[in-house]
Amino acid sequence: MPNIASILKAEISRVARKEVRAEIETLKKASVAHRASIAELRRQVNALEKALRRVAKEATRPAATPGLHDEAAAGTKRRFSATRLATHRARLGLSAASYGQLVGVSGQTIYHWEQGKARPRAAQLENLAAVRELGARDIAQRLGTQ
Repeated sequence: MPNIASILKAEISRVARKEVRAEIETLKKASVAHRASIAELRRQVNALEKALRRVAKEATRPAATPGLHDEAAAGTKRRFSATRLATHRARLGLSAASYGQLVGVSGQTIYHWEQGKARPRAAQLENLAAVRELGARDIAQRLGTQ
């Protein structure tokens, strides 16, 4: 006859393993759910950080341009229009390189300004305004002497 103590011990071990297995399954399911939740929260944090960087970047842009407002208060504020530049150059019958020579930039820069790919800086706007005030004789003279 087998020993009752060993049978009792084996039965207790079997029941304990069964209970532990059931508890482990619920813990595994909870762990998977928590990992998914953490991953979703990380995605949200990344999206919010990206939005924050974009907003901060946009907020610094107007702060970097108060110089324009100071110039407007101190003197004249120049506006730029790509179509007006192209029209003026065509009316004078100048190439982009020649017009750029008058303004103090390259012909490629003039092309980029006319196509709207770039915008002139404040000093260049002043040069453009000065060229617009010149007559055809003055322009021919400047291009001939340079």
